[in-house]
Amino acid sequence: MSLSTYILMDFWRNLRNVGNSFFIIVLPTVLFLIFGVSTDWSEFPLPSGHANVSAHTLVGIAVYGAATATTSLAGAAAVEIQQGWGRQLALTGMPHGLFIAAKSVISLAMATLPVVLINVVGYFTATEMDTGRWLATAALTVIASLPFALYGLAAGLAFRSDAAVGAASGMLVVLGFLGNSFFPLEGVLLDIGRFTPMYGVTALARYPISDGEILSAGEGTLGTDPLWGILLNIAAWSTVLAVACFALRSRSTARS
Repeated sequence: MSLSTYILMDFWRNLRNVGNSFFIIVLPTVLFLIFGVSTDWSEFPLPSGHANVSAHTLVGIAVYGAATATTSLAGAAAVEIQQGWGRQLALTGMPHGLFIAAKSVISLAMATLPVVLINVVGYFTATEMDTGRWLATAALTVIASLPFALYGLAAGLAFRSDAAVGAASGMLVVLGFLGNSFFPLEGVLLDIGRFTPMYGVTALARYPISDGEILSAGEGTLGTDPLWGILLNIAAWSTVLAVACFALRSRSTARS
């Protein structure tokens, strides 16, 4: 079996998984229709003047959808390897590195699906921004989902069960809330949210339309996140998750 054939077959297998497809593609789109289209304030312009509130909500929920995809697929890959699928693949002659590369391509492809669908829905409903910022936010949304592959991988290595990976994906709802992805936070919740893993990636994906300004639930803004602060959040959490994956992988190897 060629690598491209394996990627297509595994992508189709994941797409046909009703549970995965619902939480990765359908649920984020429904959330966007509720919070980004049907509200009275969706068409209000952002303080930056680059887009409207619907666009701000669209990007946040698309980040959540893409992160759910990379988390669930990376976690499932880790569980597959530890449950013996890696040894089965070794009999086929597929190098371990190609297996990881194939899973990475499939994760990115699945992460792209909710981003594309939500942006298409936004285009035909309430979202307004120019073409350049639309393409920039969509690309950053997919890129921003990459650290969550490490999060899913850590969950799969730590607990070695599909249920644990599902729970890790479910926790993304809480992280998305604290990460300012669904609706604007204020006060203590915003202060806490700044230190959570989805805050940085959401702020980065929104940067082309917000210039770093933090949208208030009322009128105006609550300040500005500097770009270096956003990147520091992403780098810090990526490092923490990468170290966790390395430690868990080392523990797994030592036991075997």
